[in-house]
Amino acid sequence: MECGVRAAAEELGVDVSVQGPQKWDPALQQPILSSVSANQPDAILIAPNDVSALQRPLEEAAQNSDIVLVDTTIEDPSIAVSEIASDNEGGGAAAFEAIKELVPDGGQVLVIDNQPGISTSDARVKGFEEAIAEDPNFEYVGVQYAKNQPAEAANIVTSTLQRYPDLKAIFATNIFSAEGAATGIEQAGATGEVQVVGFDAGPAQVEALQDGTLQAIIAQQPYDIGYQGVQQAVAAANGEPTESKIQTGFSIVTKENLESEEGQAALYASEC
Repeated sequence: MECGVRAAAEELGVDVSVQGPQKWDPALQQPILSSVSANQPDAILIAPNDVSALQRPLEEAAQNSDIVLVDTTIEDPSIAVSEIASDNEGGGAAAFEAIKELVPDGGQVLVIDNQPGISTSDARVKGFEEAIAEDPNFEYVGVQYAKNQPAEAANIVTSTLQRYPDLKAIFATNIFSAEGAATGIEQAGATGEVQVVGFDAGPAQVEALQDGTLQAIIAQQPYDIGYQGVQQAVAAANGEPTESKIQTGFSIVTKENLESEEGQAALYASEC
């Protein structure tokens, strides 16, 4: 997403500064937002860490800066000039479709999420739960939260396998959950027995896909989200019309299509 932001800023001739906390934590994000908004930039692009905790700080920031919400959102996004994100409910439904392909006979399925209150992953879980509820061949054993800690996701996998030894598949809703799920399955000696569909296509997920620990990944289009975010911010700053909501797509990447042009185009850049 940062690569898209920087590319659009260079093309449009605007200055951009990229900042963020070391962890996905609203308590760490809020001081950065306060510091940035105190300088009253023309626009602020932000992926809010929590739908509730960032509402008031963004309302205050919007008094002096145009707000563009990228990737995630808040409870009342009307203060923003534009929202840009993936079709996350559709991505969750696609994750279940991938599991159906991997486990055609059905079985028990677990979801590992980050934490409640994050708009993107909440939507992915919702889309997944609605899809799996329509198929009686699958038993949904629930969602557990790893709080962006791969080690916690690994622990969730090992403890769940003790309770549900016939577990057939896991949907991990983000990079860290997928990374931890892959580790947990490997530690449990269940590689090949439990199918894992992850969300996001970072280097760790691609490596897990290549070694067979992950069977599929749902890739967003973060570059486009960042690029279009800057476009909307510049339009707002210039007094031009903006699009209130932009939805980007996603791709399903497997080991079979990883090396294809489409598969390679879907992978996330680790540097610009």
